[in-house]
Amino acid sequence: MEIIKNLHSYLAYIVLAVLIIAVVNALLGWMGKKDFTMHKDLRISLFALILTHIQLLVGLILYFISDNGLKAIQSLGMSGLNAPARLLAVEHPFVNIIAVALITIGWSRHKKFMENDKKFKTISIFYGLGLLLVLSRIPWRQWLG
Repeated sequence: MEIIKNLHSYLAYIVLAVLIIAVVNALLGWMGKKDFTMHKDLRISLFALILTHIQLLVGLILYFISDNGLKAIQSLGMSGLNAPARLLAVEHPFVNIIAVALITIGWSRHKKFMENDKKFKTISIFYGLGLLLVLSRIPWRQWLG
């Protein structure tokens, strides 16, 4: 279990970095009226999508085997969870599932457009919303020490 927990923690840094790069790249492309290239823009967005899905998978595994996930809800009940425990057991997984869904929707929608600005705009909005949700539910006290 410790390996999965460490993987989830360290992979989060990489996912955040790549997600920030994807959002900034899409915003610069959208605002700068650039061409959406398969070589750079598509790959950055796809890499962010893949990493967020891997992080979700690792997180779901951790949720079901960790004492801070489903087991905490089963043993304490929802009313027995304090704020930090509720963050780990309920808010963090739920909000991040929504974040990954938004990123996935952004990826799927961008493929339907032929216009460069619409591709960049779609990725900017959906990946940006996903990034904001992820940042809102990181257990910062635990993460920063």
